[in-house]
Amino acid sequence: MAVRASLGCFPSDPTLHASCGMPWGVAVTPFSAADERGSPPATGDEGHLLPRCQSCFAYFSLLCPLDRWSWTCAVCGGENDMPADAAARYARDGAHDPPEMRSAFVDLLLQGEEGEAGAAAPTPVYVAAIDLSCSEEFLELVKSALQAALEALSPGSLFGLLTFSSKIGLYDVQGPIPIVKNVFIPPDSDGALPIDLEDIMPLCSFLAPIDSCKDRITEALETIKPMSSWDVAANAAEGQDHVLHHTRGFGVALDVLVNYLGSEYGNSFELARIFAFLSGPPNYGAGQLDTSEEQNAGKAGDADHILLQEQTSFYKNLATSAVQAGVCVDLFAITNEYTGLTSLKALSVESGGSLFLYSSTDESTLPQDIYKMLSHPYAFGCVMRLRTSSQFKIADSYGHFFPDPQYMHVQHINCCDSFATYSYDFEFEKDSQFSRKSRPPILQIAFKYTVLVHNGDTSDAPSSGSRSKYSLERRLRVRTIQYNTTANIWDLYDFVDPDVVLTILVHQVILSSLSDVLETRLWLEDWLVAVIAQYNKAYKNVTSGGGTGMYDIDVNFSHCSQLQPLSRFVFAVLLSPLLQVNSERINPDYVTYLQCLFR
Repeated sequence: MAVRASLGCFPSDPTLHASCGMPWGVAVTPFSAADERGSPPATGDEGHLLPRCQSCFAYFSLLCPLDRWSWTCAVCGGENDMPADAAARYARDGAHDPPEMRSAFVDLLLQGEEGEAGAAAPTPVYVAAIDLSCSEEFLELVKSALQAALEALSPGSLFGLLTFSSKIGLYDVQGPIPIVKNVFIPPDSDGALPIDLEDIMPLCSFLAPIDSCKDRITEALETIKPMSSWDVAANAAEGQDHVLHHTRGFGVALDVLVNYLGSEYGNSFELARIFAFLSGPPNYGAGQLDTSEEQNAGKAGDADHILLQEQTSFYKNLATSAVQAGVCVDLFAITNEYTGLTSLKALSVESGGSLFLYSSTDESTLPQDIYKMLSHPYAFGCVMRLRTSSQFKIADSYGHFFPDPQYMHVQHINCCDSFATYSYDFEFEKDSQFSRKSRPPILQIAFKYTVLVHNGDTSDAPSSGSRSKYSLERRLRVRTIQYNTTANIWDLYDFVDPDVVLTILVHQVILSSLSDVLETRLWLEDWLVAVIAQYNKAYKNVTSGGGTGMYDIDVNFSHCSQLQPLSRFVFAVLLSPLLQVNSERINPDYVTYLQCLFR
């Protein structure tokens, strides 16, 4: 778990923080194998024994003062009784101390929570949902990407293949030859079908083990053709409109697929990942989007913003269902037409997935990207909570997570790889500050997650399948950090982490630009001007002793190397598509893609 603060020394009071102009917060990479200095956590098997504060529910750590029969919470300062068994545990000699007495960064096995969702099998599930209202080039690219995915996935995984257009196709690849069963999507569908997918094909038939069915999955992929190549003639013979072969019932397909997989969540799997491949905007059934020029022409008075507004809450609600069903959605859009990613992005962002946009099949790196994504280790079923000492609090949090509907500052993350980073912005509590007599500022990040563990080769065991080589582990990472404080503005500038400052700044820019791009541009310019002014004021006070002599304005932060990237960065953001208005002919889908990428 790597944790980097924008200000290595925390400001002593709100006035100092306001005068320095720097964002105050941290960037957290919870599933990183080591901390920001490269040190691994102390590990152990007794996470369920880790004491928790009765007042704030923070975990016991190395920074907590410890007496024979009590301990003091490092976060809130509350006194807690020490049970006899815990007292004996912490009375060991140094060579046999538990992990939490050896390091403030621990990674512990939660023995009582293995298989937390029930009798879940240690089987990762992957489903490809392929748009058939596409071109031959699109389909060939998707097939290449899925071949790369099959090579990257572990042998114990289950794989399902689904297609969608004006109908949904389910593939059974476990027999001698691949079989597809189709169900039509009613034009007025509200997300439901006349028949459940389970009745069309049992989930156990749909999800095939990769180790024994990889060749037949490949055969099934080769049989898939664009809808335009096999439906146009049939539609013409029946006197139907040729427009049918351009229909994409994406919303209905994803809705019924999430419900299909969710019926077995906790029994057959702990996490399911959907790879959704889209060649254009959803335009059929529930979740369809109106991307026509006529639709936007009527709202030309707000042309700078209209295409970046969410048209429907369908995909946000679907993301909520996906989180509850243990499903993560990765969305791959390969198209150069406006697709409505502003509405679609919630499905991937809030379910813990990623959003990719490729404007051309010729220059697309989709196969390489999906292979790289699946090659990284990842955790699933994650819950993260950051706690602070009483003088300050979380003002905002940013990242691809689903906020808990009941508890503040608790984030649910369906899928988290070793690079996923989440940012927090801090502010002082009302009338609070850090003084010499107060306790130093404390952060504690708790990250509970599940991982798939390889148990070695069990091929010699009788009736042993590949899936028996894996098991699930529920683990808890806790990192407790104490920071220094300063009343000197130059200490703040000298210990600035420009990467974290820019990270938080980009999040703030993205959030602000969703409501008004022009105001965001002005705000960013004003922010840089204020920082330059405060920096020069501080430098003038140091060099002239507070005098009124004339001196040149330093706009390059020549005396503070940590601040020097800021001017160039702000200039780059102001010229980037993030802050360009739609009248400048920039594809709004590309802006949405950049927002998701930078988040």
